[in-house]
Amino acid sequence: MRAREVYYSFSSYGNYTYATILFTREEDGRWLPPEIVPFSGGPGVLDFEPAFSADGSKLYFLSTRPDGDEPVGDQDIWMVERNEFGEWGAPRNLGEPVNTDGGEFFPSLTLDGTLYFTRNEKGSALNQIFRARWADGKFQEPELLPEQVNCGTNRFNAFVAPDESYVIVPAIGMPDAYDGADYYIVFRDNKDHWSEPVNLGAVVNLDNARGWSPYVSPCGEAFFFMATRSREIKEADWNYETLKQLNDSPNNGNADIYWVNAGFIENLRPDGF
Repeated sequence: MRAREVYYSFSSYGNYTYATILFTREEDGRWLPPEIVPFSGGPGVLDFEPAFSADGSKLYFLSTRPDGDEPVGDQDIWMVERNEFGEWGAPRNLGEPVNTDGGEFFPSLTLDGTLYFTRNEKGSALNQIFRARWADGKFQEPELLPEQVNCGTNRFNAFVAPDESYVIVPAIGMPDAYDGADYYIVFRDNKDHWSEPVNLGAVVNLDNARGWSPYVSPCGEAFFFMATRSREIKEADWNYETLKQLNDSPNNGNADIYWVNAGFIENLRPDGF
């Protein structure tokens, strides 16, 4: 059985000057100190948003590394495979039809290999969620998902359940949002019909706490999410030492990773889905 492990993104906020993928694994009941993945593009390259295939043999991720004559900077989805000994090979760009001269990012995979991802056209800030089916040994032409998934005035970073029964999508411009960017869930039936988006509620979304990176563990028990939560400072504690402690700890308004039992998700499922 493969050891328990976590791969996640790190960046120096807020300009992503240094951004890479870290990993840690559990040994003898404790988590080892994080390390940079061996396939990192190094300083100056943004590697971000890792997502495993169902069998754990492939890792998909966003990278701005150069590809052939392409200079550093274009956001594409890349993939790296590991062998039976757990060693990672050389990453490769997915190429067309997934990647374009625009930006592609935040991959998420179903059990049958379907790829969900976000795309924006070159020079545009409008993000849209696509999916590309896997058939005949390659990804097929991506299809734009319906307005239930592409909800609000902008959206990005959609996580798809392995059985494709729902998508969790961070969206902006929704009428019932707690803050500028909230997590929503959209359910799917076996005829590829989609429900209306449902706000995940105060379990996850809070006022003044934006979020844009959802993930449910492979076992389906834990929901991990990024949020910019901050704790209140009392008037009596308004001093430099408090600010320094806040800067060096979670809940300081920067992006942190949180988790909650994922059981609440099923309570949001509407009839018929």
